[in-house]
Amino acid sequence: MEERYDPQKVELKWQKYWAERNIFKTEQDSSKKKFYCLEMFPYPSGKIHMGHVRNYAIGDVIARYKRMRGFNVIHPMGWDAFGMPAENAAIKEGIHPAKWTYENIAYMKKQLDRMGLSYDWDREVTTCSPDYYKWNQWFFLKMYEKGLAYRKSSFVNWCPSCMTVLANEQVIDSGCWRCDTAVIKKELEQWFFRITHYAEDLLNACDELKGWPEKVVLMQKNWIGKSEGLEADFKVAEMDARIRIFTTRADTLFGATFVCLAPTHPLSEKLAADKEALKKVKERYGKEDEKIGLFTGRYAVNPANDEKIPIYIANFVLMEYGTGAIMSVPAHDQRDFEFAKKYELPIKIVIMPENSELQTSNFELNAAFEDEGILVDSSSYSRLRSDVARIEIAKHIEKKGLGKRVINYKLRDWGISRQRYWGTPIPIIYCEKCGVVPVPEQELPVILPEDVKFTGTGSSPLADSEKFVNTSCPKCNGKARRETDTMDTFVDSSWYFIAYCFDNGKIDFNSQLSTLNSQLGYWMPVDQYIGGVEHAVLHLLYSRFFTRVIKDLGIINPSEPFTNLLTQGMVCKETLKCPEHGWLLPEDVKDEKCVKCGKAVERGRVEKMSKSKKNVIDPDHLINKYGADTSRLFSLFAAPPERDLEWSDQGVEGAHRFLNRIWGIVYKNRNALCVTRNELKNKNSLRITDYASCLPRKTHQTIKRVTNDIEREYHFNTAIAALMELVNDLSSFDPKTQDDWKAFRFSAETLLLLLSPFSPHISEELWESMGNKKSILEQKWPSWDENIAKEEEIELVIQINGKVKAKIMIPAGLSDDEVRKKALNEPKTQEIIGKKALKKVFIVKGKLVNIVI
Repeated sequence: MEERYDPQKVELKWQKYWAERNIFKTEQDSSKKKFYCLEMFPYPSGKIHMGHVRNYAIGDVIARYKRMRGFNVIHPMGWDAFGMPAENAAIKEGIHPAKWTYENIAYMKKQLDRMGLSYDWDREVTTCSPDYYKWNQWFFLKMYEKGLAYRKSSFVNWCPSCMTVLANEQVIDSGCWRCDTAVIKKELEQWFFRITHYAEDLLNACDELKGWPEKVVLMQKNWIGKSEGLEADFKVAEMDARIRIFTTRADTLFGATFVCLAPTHPLSEKLAADKEALKKVKERYGKEDEKIGLFTGRYAVNPANDEKIPIYIANFVLMEYGTGAIMSVPAHDQRDFEFAKKYELPIKIVIMPENSELQTSNFELNAAFEDEGILVDSSSYSRLRSDVARIEIAKHIEKKGLGKRVINYKLRDWGISRQRYWGTPIPIIYCEKCGVVPVPEQELPVILPEDVKFTGTGSSPLADSEKFVNTSCPKCNGKARRETDTMDTFVDSSWYFIAYCFDNGKIDFNSQLSTLNSQLGYWMPVDQYIGGVEHAVLHLLYSRFFTRVIKDLGIINPSEPFTNLLTQGMVCKETLKCPEHGWLLPEDVKDEKCVKCGKAVERGRVEKMSKSKKNVIDPDHLINKYGADTSRLFSLFAAPPERDLEWSDQGVEGAHRFLNRIWGIVYKNRNALCVTRNELKNKNSLRITDYASCLPRKTHQTIKRVTNDIEREYHFNTAIAALMELVNDLSSFDPKTQDDWKAFRFSAETLLLLLSPFSPHISEELWESMGNKKSILEQKWPSWDENIAKEEEIELVIQINGKVKAKIMIPAGLSDDEVRKKALNEPKTQEIIGKKALKKVFIVKGKLVNIVI
């Protein structure tokens, strides 16, 4: 053992050891209880960042801990490899997306290995591999067969200059991210997954997600957005047509002063006289920044009072929600209020606050009154409370045959079509004779062609590949063309956690159902899922949807993919800004000045690390300087996992010093520790002297604290704090007798076992240096003895105004606050004090408490 701790040498040694023995490989073992630990897989952008370090360190602690607790742990990793950045690299730098992606994967994999993460790489998946995306296509065909995949017209973001579709993320301040041209809405045929088929089940099952953060469950519920309301028909005056609206506020029906249709509503084209104006409204469809309306010149009849009210086409009304038409009640809906003010439409008050005078003639609104209250100017329903009137008015509309009570969901079907290259080809063929024809299963995968040109303009590069587009119809063998859209990359990440369950990464959903149920059923569901809260809605919702589809195919049993969810906080750091050079990297600042120009640097607020503001730390630099164990330890100690972590150079130095202290303790006592190794095998014969007894007690207390902190919502920061206390006791302990040395070794070994999930390399090295032959990974997690962990008791004398009133036994070592509480809660004390005011409480540590009243 060397005197100086060299993290680079130690870590590379043990990473090689683990890799050569494939020590993290997992196989199904029905004799063991399984534990599936999974962090959200990364997009291979080129390099990992500190958010990755924290996320993966959290998962690795859990995986290593559970392995030592005797679980059969599966801890896989892969790559969410399709996406826009690879295609952008192809446009800007002329690198094929596949080459760019696989080079990034190779580099990032080395970085993850350098962190000492316990991944079973035999289960690795890469979503841009045909072996993986073949099954995206297979799922599409299965959903198509069941009516869960369908095609319809939908609006997309369109850049007229680049002549291309843009994702929402590519629209910046209403302009194209590439050329700043104003983005418009364009109607295209798109493919959808019918996630709304599972809306009620997805919503109801939210209450069963006991291991998820409450805020995430609430976000899921709100996104699904169940609402009970009324569908009512407004007849179009002087036309044989009706407009069916949906409202959750039937109590405001008498206050409707106009009707609004979505630009894509089937009646919009028929009712709009000015087609050019309608086109402009369509271009602004779904944009909330400005409310645009077009009066059709037509009127609708309010079914509540037979009043004729104007019909508008409005850009803010969505065809995807409800019926694509709304009754507008400007007095009681702020959006309608603003629209009515803009177009000078009438505003009629039909709800007044409770306990107010029910007079509306002299009442002018500055904003919509959206709360519930008492109805006014609503025929026979006036003076009813809103909740009562809603039911009665709905009954009245149903009785007239002009509507019905219904349940709607905010959740929309999932549009999966993307007009881009780097994604999964949609397995559909279009034949002039046969129409829409799915690609036969035996012809999967439909492979992405590599002979494509990336210009960044026009439609997807796939559309320009004649070899790809031109094909024959599977039904009639006639000429046909392939679908050139690719799938949303969220499809890739909606079932990857199931892909890991196949042995050695060999995915095959065509196996016998009994084989699939056995193999996938052993591992699923994921026991602990870890990732950022930014994925709290879409990724998790789509994963829940896919799991239900796969269950309905008879492949797996669970409906929910993730039993427990941990959403880790962000890694944050203060920003640094130069008046001349703008945002600066930490290394660009010296003595509070910019190294480029010498000007004073402004220290900004602490915020999420981002490349744009350069408040980042390079994990490679950190690991090269301090080692992976220090990097892991700091990221786990600086804050609880669910909270944001504020970066601290001093904190990193502190973590490094802590590991050096442990190294120094073992090095200093290495010879004696090796001598006592064999004597400790029979721990029952260990006789503890009065001096040595304090160390085993502290050790058992530490085992208890660390174990409970890990089990209790993964409070790694307090677990590490407990280890630091034990190190302090070890440092001050001066063994004299053989029993002292046995106690010392027991404590040192236990420290390394408890430390190993957090900082595995140094734990392995010191474990070996103490004469142990087997890897620390093969050891069991230590257990504590409650009798040994229990503190000695002392007698506490309780005085009131200087006179002894009681004596109680309390654990030694309690804080002053704890001693004070025990003294004041003693029954005799409470009886004497009663309601008298306390003036002062004096504490003589370890002896007495004097209460002055």
